[in-house]
Amino acid sequence: PVRFQKQKPIRGYIVDFYCAKAALVIELDGGGHYNPEAAKKDRIREKQLEMEGLKILRFCNLDIDKNFYGVISVIDKEVKERINFKAEASILGHSPSQLR
Repeated sequence: PVRFQKQKPIRGYIVDFYCAKAALVIELDGGGHYNPEAAKKDRIREKQLEMEGLKILRFCNLDIDKNFYGVISVIDKEVKERINFKAEASILGHSPSQLR
C-alpha cells in the first residue's frame, strides 16, 4: 500500500499531500494561486522541492470537482511510475537522482 500524508512540512513548506514512497507531492490549488504574486511563490516553492528529488503534481479545485476520477487516474499512474523507477534505480545500484 502507498501512504499519503496530509499537510506535510517539507523544507519550510507545507505541502497538501506527500507520498514518501513515490517522492511525490500533490498540491490542490484554489483561486488564490492564480494571481501573479502567488504563481511566482508557487514556482519558487516547486523548484526548492524538485531540488529535493520530489515531483509536484498540481491540480485546481475545479479539476477535483468536475473530473475527480481523471485526477485520481493521473495520481495513480504517477505513483506507479515513480515507485517502479526508484526500484529499477535501486537494482542498478544508483540513486534515483543519478538517473534523471
